Amino acid sequence: MMKNTTYDKIKWIALILLPGLGTLYAALSQIWGLPYGEQIVGTIAALDTFLGALIGVSSAVYAGKEGKN
Repeated sequence: MMKNTTYDKIKWIALILLPGLGTLYAALSQIWGLPYGEQIVGTIAALDTFLGALIGVSSAVYAGKEGKN
């Protein structure tokens, strides 16, 4: 189980930072012709999905431990 501060940081990264960064790069790569737009945005999306899974597992473990008290 992770600490609350770690959980909060990962949640912020997964919910705010990575989707925003992916959207920004997708837009800028189209406007300015930046390289590897599809690959970079796909990588960001994969990382975001992985972090979402970590958040979900951590939440489930926490909820399970809270229910046992």
